[in-house]
Amino acid sequence: LLVDSTGIKFLGDGKWQARKHGVQGRRQWRKVHLAMDTATSDVRAVEFTPSREGDSPVLPDLLDQIWVDEAIGTVTADGAYDTRRCHSAIIARGGTAIIPIRKNGRLW
Repeated sequence: LLVDSTGIKFLGDGKWQARKHGVQGRRQWRKVHLAMDTATSDVRAVEFTPSREGDSPVLPDLLDQIWVDEAIGTVTADGAYDTRRCHSAIIARGGTAIIPIRKNGRLW
């Protein structure tokens, strides 16, 4: 699985409109978290969260969306997912984590 997230603006002025007319209201964002099967390019799990929520708390929920009888070989993600909770969730599903150490990471 390949896991990542991105932000989506769903309310608020665009850059051009804000520059021309001034900011009318606060922009509102949501995060879309995706888990994609790299072999088939299928999206296997999706989760929407408020923009203030981090990436790592969502990973166990993404893994729960995949059938329990389906094997998960590896889970590849960026350093935002380098937490004990994420590693534990991946190991519980029988997978191997390919996650780089965070910039401020330390040994557990």
